Amino acid sequence: MAAVGIVDYNSGNLLSVQNTLQALGAAPQLLHSPGDFAQVDRLVLPGVGAFGDCVRNLRESGLWDGVKEWLASGRPFFGICVGYQLLFERSEESPEVEGLAHYRGIVKRFPRGSLKVPHMGWNVARPVSTSAAAWAALPEDPHFYFVHSYYPEPEDPALVAAWTDYGVRFASALQDGPLFATQFHPEKSQDNGLQLLRNFLKT
Repeated sequence: MAAVGIVDYNSGNLLSVQNTLQALGAAPQLLHSPGDFAQVDRLVLPGVGAFGDCVRNLRESGLWDGVKEWLASGRPFFGICVGYQLLFERSEESPEVEGLAHYRGIVKRFPRGSLKVPHMGWNVARPVSTSAAAWAALPEDPHFYFVHSYYPEPEDPALVAAWTDYGVRFASALQDGPLFATQFHPEKSQDNGLQLLRNFLKT
């Protein structure tokens, strides 16, 4: 049974993520203090709300350094929505706030135009490599559920695991070894989201 830690910093859909992981047979636990990281072998960083608020909450929770150290260690990690955006240096949403800066790149706002912002609802995430273990047992062009107005733009295109089109083409998923992150919400994406998380638990 996979011991999965969910970072509890008052900025994520924690209950939904926890229930989904339990349904998949994992043993998820909410992490409240730096010492809790030693009890798990996989980490999930969810995120809902503004980039700057999430950074502030993560710092004030006392878990910021624990997440940074986990990322540096190369252990299995899954970032969801703003938990994906926080991996980068800055966001146009909160330009004065520095993110975790694990990767170079910025988080950009969708351009104003004919499409409604936020991008909300089902859309396709096209994997860069369908042979990658993260996408095992998923359909060729899987649909996932999105709710966001901003999206990361990694400086290194080799990090991109999937692309999605919504007025612009953006990196809807990132993979770097056992680190995976998505702009969409797998816990809200029914069978496809369950399969993606199941693949993560096998990492």
